[in-house]
Amino acid sequence: MKSAIEIANSAELLPITEVAAAAGILPEELVPYGRDRGKVKLSILDRLASRPDGKLVIVTAITPTRAGEGKTTTSIALTQGIGRLGGKVMLCLREPSMGPVFGVKGGGTGGGYSQVMPMEDINLHFNGDSHAVTSAHSLLAAALDASIYNGNPLRIDPVSITWPRTVDMNDRELRYAVVGLGGKAHGIPRQSEFVITAASEVMAIFALASDLKDLRRRLGRIVVASTHDGLPVTAEQLRVAGAMAVIMKEAIRPNLVQTLEGQPVLIHAGPFGNIAHANNSILADRIALKLADYVVTEAGFASDLGFQKFCDIVCRTGGFGPSAAVLVTTVRATKSHGGKAFNVLGNEDLEAVRGGIDNLAAHIQIVRRYGLPCVVAVNSFPTDTERELALLKELALKAGAETVVVHEGFARGGAGGVDLAGAVMAACKKPNSFTF
Repeated sequence: MKSAIEIANSAELLPITEVAAAAGILPEELVPYGRDRGKVKLSILDRLASRPDGKLVIVTAITPTRAGEGKTTTSIALTQGIGRLGGKVMLCLREPSMGPVFGVKGGGTGGGYSQVMPMEDINLHFNGDSHAVTSAHSLLAAALDASIYNGNPLRIDPVSITWPRTVDMNDRELRYAVVGLGGKAHGIPRQSEFVITAASEVMAIFALASDLKDLRRRLGRIVVASTHDGLPVTAEQLRVAGAMAVIMKEAIRPNLVQTLEGQPVLIHAGPFGNIAHANNSILADRIALKLADYVVTEAGFASDLGFQKFCDIVCRTGGFGPSAAVLVTTVRATKSHGGKAFNVLGNEDLEAVRGGIDNLAAHIQIVRRYGLPCVVAVNSFPTDTERELALLKELALKAGAETVVVHEGFARGGAGGVDLAGAVMAACKKPNSFTF
């Protein structure tokens, strides 16, 4: 089988204008960024306001392991599978951060024959949204220090400053730093820190904003420090929130790309799960729900983190709810939770599958606690044996899964995701009692 980069480089992509037209996006609502990608204007929500929402499917996973689960690959395979079954579908994903891209984790665009394209562009800079977040964040940091330097009219206590700097890269040496060195002309020395852009509060706000005016209001409420009297100091008081919003006026438009098989994908915002809420923007979700009959979206990390934040924060803020959940696992990851060493995960071990099923069972119960049908998707690997797959399916059903489907999206693309797509579409038709 070809490598992911070989598959990506040999792909024949549709012009983004064709992808947009097929999705129902009018020419005047699309801002092309070259041939293969573009941005969608928010005015589309006004035009489609009276259209009913499609079915929303949230993809989550078991507790992450070194063996990997393939949540994004599964989300893309599911999207391509629904497309092959004739469903009008759209995928919503977070934008990858360049820190993990150049780290152990790697890119965030799927793998094998289940990828979003153009893969390299998406993983590297993309349409500039992360840079806009970095610049807006940095502007606030600069304005804060400038206010103190220029007479400190807000009576800010430098020791109370909580607002860090940011950079979209893993740089351990910058986690904690001393700024303001060089003498009186260069500021007041104090301890500070850098966070990765995906961990910026600006990124989290960006993902939850409903339009540019809402983004402006939310940015203004950011608390960066306290006064000497213990009162909060905000970006609004520093008179910089409007400038921050202007920096992000293009970034607030969701980015349109496509899967390897031509289904439309909205990639927008990228807040980390351990810091923020681990989901793409509510604007991308709202636009997709108006355009498609089925919308697939992915929550970061496992169901006890990204999925719960999706339900409790994103759905509450966005005013929508899912129809079904897909819980991703693998035989390898299950055996890892069962205590099997990483270097021998390819060896058949039914006892390790039994030993690791408690983790999957706990995540199934989390999904069901929110009143959703839970489809367990087993992302297959060549080392999986028939006996291991059969046992995993049996135990998952006993644990409360709606259904269990083995998919081969990595190796076969949409063709390998058709069975999963059929199960998810069927689950979406069933009544649910989703609640926050």
